Amino acid sequence: MSTENEGNEGNAVPSVPSVPSAPPVPAAAPEGTPQDAPPAPEAAPAAGSGDAPTAPVPAATHQEGAEPPAAGQPQYPYAPPSPQQPPAASAGWPPPPPAIPSYADGGSPPAWGAPEHSEHERPRGRRAGGLIAAVAVAALVAGGVGGALGYWAADSNDSGSSGSTTVAASNSPKDFKRDAGTVAGVAQSALPSVVTIDAQSGDGEGGTGTGFVYDKEGHILTNNHVVASAADSGQLTATFSDGKKYDAEVVGRAQGYDVAVLKLKNAPDGLTPLSLGDSDKVAVGDSTIAIGAPFGLSNTVTTGIISAKNRPVASGDGSSSANSYMSALQTDASINPGNSGGPLLDAGGAVIGINSAIQSTSGGTGQSQAGSIGLGFAIPVNQAKNVAEQLIKTGQPVYPVIGATVSMEEKTGGAVISDKGTDGTPAVTPNGPAAEAGLKGGDVITKFNDTAVESGPTLIGEIWTHKAGDKVTLTYKRDGRTATAELTLGERKGDS
Repeated sequence: MSTENEGNEGNAVPSVPSVPSAPPVPAAAPEGTPQDAPPAPEAAPAAGSGDAPTAPVPAATHQEGAEPPAAGQPQYPYAPPSPQQPPAASAGWPPPPPAIPSYADGGSPPAWGAPEHSEHERPRGRRAGGLIAAVAVAALVAGGVGGALGYWAADSNDSGSSGSTTVAASNSPKDFKRDAGTVAGVAQSALPSVVTIDAQSGDGEGGTGTGFVYDKEGHILTNNHVVASAADSGQLTATFSDGKKYDAEVVGRAQGYDVAVLKLKNAPDGLTPLSLGDSDKVAVGDSTIAIGAPFGLSNTVTTGIISAKNRPVASGDGSSSANSYMSALQTDASINPGNSGGPLLDAGGAVIGINSAIQSTSGGTGQSQAGSIGLGFAIPVNQAKNVAEQLIKTGQPVYPVIGATVSMEEKTGGAVISDKGTDGTPAVTPNGPAAEAGLKGGDVITKFNDTAVESGPTLIGEIWTHKAGDKVTLTYKRDGRTATAELTLGERKGDS
C-alpha cells in the first residue's frame, strides 16, 4: 500500500469506488424504465491469490563443543531452533479486504478500492458518475482481452488433455552460474572440496569441526584440536557437501601448530584440492570468505576482511604443554564452534589460512560457549602447508627454535630471555643458535627480522612462521644498549 496520502486527510478528495465485478443492479427501477429489463450477467470469478504457501523452516541441530577458556582468552571453535513459519492462508473467492495499515499521523487510510492521490492532486469537479462509467467500460474491455488471451494460451498448450498447464521459467536458479569473482562464485567452487569432520572418542565423546581437501590422494587438512579426541582410539568421518560420507584416519598431528592431516579411507576419484594462496602477501582490508560447520550447520559460508595480521594467539585448546603460539591472521568473518579447521579464503578462492580460534567474552570454565564477536583467528596457510608436508612425509612435526627460554609475560617491551629455563635447565641452550649468536639471559629481543616483537608470545609466533635452517636477524637490548645478532634456526622434532 502506498503511503503517498499520508498527511492529506484535510483535502476532501472523494473516494472513487472500485469497479464492481458485475454491473450493479439498482434496488428499484427509476421511473420510465421498463420492468422487464434483462437481468445483469453474472461476473466470472477472478484468478486466485498470488501468495504462495511458505515452506516451514526446519529446526537447527545444536552440536556440543569444548568448554570455553577463561575470560579474555581465545576460544577454539570446535564444535537454536528456527521458528517455523506457518503456511499462508489458501486463496479463496471472494478475496478478503486487505489489512488496514496503521498510519504514523493517526489519519484514516483510503477506502478499499479507492485510487490514491498525490498530495498535489485535486479533484476535478463532480464527475464521479462519468468517471465510474469510463472506468467500468475500460475494465470490461481489459477483462475481456485478458480472458481471451488466457483461453488461447490454455487451448494452444493443452493438446486435448484435461490436465492443468504449467509454465517453466526459461532460466531456473539451478541453471545460473555465478561469476568467479563473486562470493557466490567462490562458494560454488569451494564447497565441494570442504568436509564436515565428526570426531568420536572411544568413550562416546566428540564434536564437530571442518577440513578441506589438500591433495588428490585424499589428504584432508584440519586443526589438531578437532581430531585429538579420536586420534588414538576413536572414529573419524568426513562428510562432503553432497552428503557422501567417508571414514578417515590420522596421518599426523602437530599440537604446537594445531594442525592435523587426515587420510580418507577408500577416497573417491576426482577429488579437487583447494588452491593455496600466499599468506605472506595478505594485506589488512583484504576480503575473506570462511567455510565451515558452525554449531553443526555444515556448508555455511560467511564473509569479512582481514582485520589484522601477526596476532600472537595460543595454538591448540590449552590442554597440552606442547601448545604454543601462532602468528595468526585476524578476520571479522563470522567464525563459531564448528568452524575449526575450515578454510579461510581470499576473494579469488585461494586458501590463505585455517580457521582455528575465536575471541571469547565468557567468564570462567563451565559456561556456555560464546559465538562470533567479530574476532576470529586463522593459522597462516604458508605455515600450515609446511607442517602438512612434514606430517605427510614423516608423521611428526618439526619446530624451528632459537634455543632460548623467554618469558610469557605481556607488556614487557619485547621478549625477555629468562635467567633460568624449565626444571632448572639453562635459559640459553649451550651450543644452540642463541648461544652461538651471543645472546644471554636478561636480553630483551625487540625485533625478529623486520617485525617488532612486543612479548614472548609474539616472538614464538614469528619463529614458527619459518622453517628450521632459515637465517634470521634478531634485534635486542642489553644494559640499555641495542644490538643485532644473526642466527640460523635450529629444530625440535615431535611434540614430546
